[in-house]
Amino acid sequence: MSLFNPIRVNRASDKEIAKAIKNIFGFAPNNVHLFKLAFRHRSVAETIHGIRVNNERLEYLGDAVLGLVIADFLFKKFPLKDEGFLTEMRSKIVCRSRLNKLAMKLGLDQLIKSSPETKVLGKSVRGDAFEAFLGALYLDKGYSFTKKIVINRIIHVHFDIDELEKEETNYKSKLIEQTQKEKKEATFKVVGEIGEGFKKQYVVEVFIDGERVARGQDFSIKNAEKNAAEKAWNAFFSENN
Repeated sequence: MSLFNPIRVNRASDKEIAKAIKNIFGFAPNNVHLFKLAFRHRSVAETIHGIRVNNERLEYLGDAVLGLVIADFLFKKFPLKDEGFLTEMRSKIVCRSRLNKLAMKLGLDQLIKSSPETKVLGKSVRGDAFEAFLGALYLDKGYSFTKKIVINRIIHVHFDIDELEKEETNYKSKLIEQTQKEKKEATFKVVGEIGEGFKKQYVVEVFIDGERVARGQDFSIKNAEKNAAEKAWNAFFSENN
């Protein structure tokens, strides 16, 4: 049995998933099993040929596809802006808290299969499922079709790019403020360098009460700290702030 068709045949659930996707995005899937897998959280993973099957591989793929689509979109929309601006704008669009809210707004959270505990406690389950959906869409329909869906059905409908451009997000300050509220300490440490000369990037890690929680890298220490702080914020605090 292929891992692209790992879930036991259930024609009723197949029709339910296909109908939901048609209603939300306006297309009918070719391989509905890919999309069923996209909404299967690891807490209810199936074992196929000794392998635990869930949506994490599709999430990995969808994250890369989404990043490329958004990067291409911003590159063309802002032809005079530098790399730092484009990176920050992309981060604003694909940040975990925003993807979580988007998945709920679209109704994708109603399609997720997970344990009851995960639905209550999971901080990134919905955003992860959205990315897994994009991974499934890419495999099912190809990059060009996926790009059209992301731009026409998501970016143009659910994001105000002009407002996002004005939005200021200082994750380092927010992280330090939040940890202080919780009587904890956030510290940043340069732990390495990658490359040489103008290609050199700095690697920074964030520690909360001495425990490493995130890592970021960039061509400047300041931006590496910002990247690491954003990852730490999204991992621990974004759901409730």
